[in-house]
Amino acid sequence: MASGTSPPHGPKPRSAIPSHMLNGGSPLHLSTGSRDARERESLNSSIRSSFTPRVPVEFAELPENIRPVGDSSQYQDDTPSGSLTTRPTLRDPARDARDEAGALTPPANESRPASPYTLFPPIDFDGLSWPCPGTRARLESTPEENEERIKKLAGAVRTILECVGEDPEREGLRETPERYAKAMLYFTKGYEENVRDLVNGAVFHEDHDELVIVKDIEVFSLCEHHMVPFMGKMHIGYIPDRRVLGLSKLARLAEMFSRRLQVQERLTKQVALAISEVLKPRGVGVVMESAHLCMVMRGVQKTSSTTTTSCMLGCMRSSAKTREEFLNLLNRR
Repeated sequence: MASGTSPPHGPKPRSAIPSHMLNGGSPLHLSTGSRDARERESLNSSIRSSFTPRVPVEFAELPENIRPVGDSSQYQDDTPSGSLTTRPTLRDPARDARDEAGALTPPANESRPASPYTLFPPIDFDGLSWPCPGTRARLESTPEENEERIKKLAGAVRTILECVGEDPEREGLRETPERYAKAMLYFTKGYEENVRDLVNGAVFHEDHDELVIVKDIEVFSLCEHHMVPFMGKMHIGYIPDRRVLGLSKLARLAEMFSRRLQVQERLTKQVALAISEVLKPRGVGVVMESAHLCMVMRGVQKTSSTTTTSCMLGCMRSSAKTREEFLNLLNRR
């Protein structure tokens, strides 16, 4: 080709770079909506599985060739053989599974038997995380039924006092059963509240796409294992998608779910899921720090121990930088 002449016109040579790397969209990359839906389903499944009761196996109904032999019927491991995974070793490289695409996998449904009370989403607008008959009855009870509930609970407290060796009729304890019954109903008043009435339409359209954080929300709850208190602080943050929630509603959501029999891990997830369902934001992050009296008054009796749990959804989970910004802002005083 002579110097100074333009190249002949013809088809442009094909680039060696894949097209999805040029335009930013990979055919293997999940959309934001699909990813968020998978995250919510994963947390929903984990909460549902924690309330599913175990179903005893009736060996008399099993064929002879698969019945347990000898004393092995005294213990049955219900973990599926296919669900076992390789345990990590110290030689494995450190990694953050949350930053890997497709790392979020819902728990296996077959690991626990199905139950009529776990076939519904754990977060609904009635605010019932596990819609059992007793929870529904308390939410819809009349004043007369509430009075009957207090009498029934007071009778149970009187039995407890007798069993520990006390006299329920002595002066200091004569009114204790009724006082404790009313106090217990207050400690668990979250069963009488629901998300729809709590939010009460306080969702506003606002063109804000940066973090909204409410820190140091005081939380008091009862451990469902020993029914003793655990208390601490909850920090809630989210990135809106053209809709924001009244700031006080974040604290009220934390209060509603904490005023129930709880474990801290589930409480953290329930608050995050409720915000995600109400607002459909780009991301939600909830961090909770608390002290458990079941570790202070009994058991290991470690008075200075604290427990920290977190739940990240949406871009808070998929983006390490967004998650880091949220956690850094929590540490600023």
